[in-house]
Amino acid sequence: MAAAQGHFSDHSDGKRGTDETADSTETNPVPPAFRRAVEALRSARLRSEIEIDPTRPPQRLAPYAYAVEAAVVDGEEDLADGRLVLLHDPDGHEAWKGTFRLVTLVRAELEPEMAADPLLPEVCWSWLTGAMEARGLAYGEASGTVTMAGSHYFGGLADRRPATQIEIRASWTPHEGLGGVPDTGAHLAAWCDLLCQIAGLPPAAPEPGAGPTGTVTGAGIVSLPQRRGPQQA
Repeated sequence: MAAAQGHFSDHSDGKRGTDETADSTETNPVPPAFRRAVEALRSARLRSEIEIDPTRPPQRLAPYAYAVEAAVVDGEEDLADGRLVLLHDPDGHEAWKGTFRLVTLVRAELEPEMAADPLLPEVCWSWLTGAMEARGLAYGEASGTVTMAGSHYFGGLADRRPATQIEIRASWTPHEGLGGVPDTGAHLAAWCDLLCQIAGLPPAAPEPGAGPTGTVTGAGIVSLPQRRGPQQA
């Protein structure tokens, strides 16, 4: 499927008073590197199944923060959803080993045959790292957790099938390129690849001539059986 322009519902430009910054003031203007990183997020080309909007970022994790939330949508059904937060500390952060950090939460409900795979946590983590590696993205200090939670229904709910939810929490330091700005648009696209993977969608075909932010097939990512049939391209 050809990449589609992601849509953000607000029209802020990164100035003080928008939801793009956590703690900016008139005497603490938004750094140009952070502004450029946010602009790259807002202009990333994403799969058409992705619905994405800015959301209020956390207030105390870094001097500057920008956040988006997204869902993989099939008709009126959300197949997976998540949140991606871009953090920036111009002075650098010892634990990050850089001035930028990406933090994510991804969630989806799995079909029973997927949930029964004993290697599921390792596979889900490979979806995250593989999505970035498939796009040629350099990153460091990756860490996170993969959590599974099962639900069984009884009594008046006994007719419902058992359900398993998977949750990935992770963070990583994107490589800073020209001017100290990471390719946040490509990282967002890779994160959306992860969302589509955990939603059970087949890989999208690359757009002819697409660069790092174009949709890729996710080569190198371990796959589990698809939850749903191929989607219409």
